[in-house]
Amino acid sequence: MFHLKTAVVVKPHQVEIQEVDVPKIKPNEVLIKVKTAGVCGSDLHLFHGTHAFRKPPAILGHEVAGEIVEVGAEVTKFRVGDRVTVEPHIGCGTCEYCRWELVNLCTNKTVPGTPNWIGTFSEYFNAPEQTVHKLADHVPYEIGTLIEPLAVGIHTISRISVPEKESIAILGSGTIGLLTLVAAREAGYRSIICTDTQPFNLEMARKLGAALTLNPLEDDIVAKVKAFTDGKGVDVAIVAAGARDIVDQAASITKRRGEVGIVAMITERIPVNTYRFVFNEINLFGAMTYETRDFVKAVELVNNGLDLRDFITQRLPLERAQEALDVLSQKKENVVKVLVEVG
Repeated sequence: MFHLKTAVVVKPHQVEIQEVDVPKIKPNEVLIKVKTAGVCGSDLHLFHGTHAFRKPPAILGHEVAGEIVEVGAEVTKFRVGDRVTVEPHIGCGTCEYCRWELVNLCTNKTVPGTPNWIGTFSEYFNAPEQTVHKLADHVPYEIGTLIEPLAVGIHTISRISVPEKESIAILGSGTIGLLTLVAAREAGYRSIICTDTQPFNLEMARKLGAALTLNPLEDDIVAKVKAFTDGKGVDVAIVAAGARDIVDQAASITKRRGEVGIVAMITERIPVNTYRFVFNEINLFGAMTYETRDFVKAVELVNNGLDLRDFITQRLPLERAQEALDVLSQKKENVVKVLVEVG
């Protein structure tokens, strides 16, 4: 039996490189030699010991791109040598949410880094055929790895029911906020407003097409957004960060009959003034990862040439996985997306 190296959170704030058996693939699975894996905010939750259901010890990672090195007997769409990425969740297949093709809401789904599925901070990664998506020849592995977080942004925009696309505000311009900006831009929003406390993130937002960028430490967000929208407020505000007053801020800048969406995984209780939602008839929605159709759309955009190169700010080898997490956690340097280079 071959062994592979993996990066494992053994206890909060401690990562070790450990050897485990290479996964034995089922007939409907492929085995992927991992080239690149992305560090996600949920990996930080695991690292800090605050993740909702992934607890140490656990292998990190769910964003991945690599090359197929083995295919199961029942696999028909892929062959050895294909360059691919993976939609990293498998529904139970029988619950009402799976029947509605809402695998993101399946209460019994399988995700990487749990006892039933290895994480992507590994030299090899197995995946069922239905979760695997081909990368175009011109797409570098590192860009392929960004398809998964891009799908989160696409799903967030897909959850909006307000038909007007005059203006949208995205509060928080980290990886998910900026990829939601890309998704909003691709969906045809005319004016996109982004906020963040990091000047580098705001610079990225401007580069990606934001019409207005604001820093909540320096700017009166409500006054400036109201002025920018002629007093009306934005059609939609998306909460993509976890500041204590951020939902109130979102409601304060949203027009009557507009919407506030939350994509940030805010795990602590924060105060919310519900009266604004009532008084202005504002809808509030959540966006949880993505449906398969959102992932497919992200694959299509990237395969058709969507340029996401600027997102990748750091690259570190698997052996330095702990450092990769620290870079994202401590933000001592300009950081959007940290990649772990495996192969």
